[in-house]
Amino acid sequence: MPYSTASVPTERPGRYIKQLVSHMGHKTTTEISGDGRGVITLKRGRCVLTPTGVAIEMIATAGDAESLEQVQEVVTRHLLRFATQEELAVEWSAPMGAEEMVIVDPLIGDYVTTQCTPPDEVLQELTAKTRETTGGSWTMQVSHDEGAFLTMLARMVGARQAVEVGVFTGYSSICIARGLAEGGRLLACDVSEEWTSVARSYWERAGVADRIDLKIAPAAETLRALPEERSIDFAFIDADKVSYPVYYEEIVRRLRPGGLVVLDNVFLGGRVVDPAYEEEHHVAVRALNDAIVADDRVESVMLSVRDGVTIARRL
Repeated sequence: MPYSTASVPTERPGRYIKQLVSHMGHKTTTEISGDGRGVITLKRGRCVLTPTGVAIEMIATAGDAESLEQVQEVVTRHLLRFATQEELAVEWSAPMGAEEMVIVDPLIGDYVTTQCTPPDEVLQELTAKTRETTGGSWTMQVSHDEGAFLTMLARMVGARQAVEVGVFTGYSSICIARGLAEGGRLLACDVSEEWTSVARSYWERAGVADRIDLKIAPAAETLRALPEERSIDFAFIDADKVSYPVYYEEIVRRLRPGGLVVLDNVFLGGRVVDPAYEEEHHVAVRALNDAIVADDRVESVMLSVRDGVTIARRL
């Protein structure tokens, strides 16, 4: 699904969006939120319009390039019709697809890693070891800033009982374990003896091995075998994406009030926003993202951290 953006300078962004949504509402499906964000849904695509202090920020999406051009043309034509007191300039960016998205600019990504508590020697060496031993799979390791984020979140909720689904080589396990309250335990779920053997050695070096219980088995089975009471304080999901809905459900039902579940890779490289991607893991994560927003058991926020991170807090 291609998309295109345009930033239209104007001192009347909110006014124009309201007029446009109201006018086009007679011909197509439209909506406008209390903060002024408008959505126009046409037969062949849609356009989202957001007011800023000095411009209208527009995002047009469609199923193919021809349809995208039609959405752009219709929205532009109607928008210019209302600009009787000024001359608006609408310049759309070249069409792009999910595969061309850069979720985090490399320069910003590098800067972020330097602007948080630096990783200690063990974490740095684990990163190097992971790159050496796992080939192209090394990208499954969380970044340093995300690891620091996990430590902070675990500490903030005073986590004593934590669960991790997807261990890989143990970087995130160390980060979570370090954030546990005194006497806290981390149940680490994975299916790989090979990669978790690396994790075990670095847990020892990091001084957290005595806080981690590794379970080598399908995580869904491990989670379903847990007691039904709501006793989990903190959970991190970063494993096979197809099973995300199962992991989420089994964990949320066991989260204590105020407990957190954190899900990694909820953007899937931008593919969750592109319906052209319909493989099983795309469909599963896309559906779960929508389900979490509608889940009245939690309050949630999705952050544009790395490949997307969702935090859901049990009510």
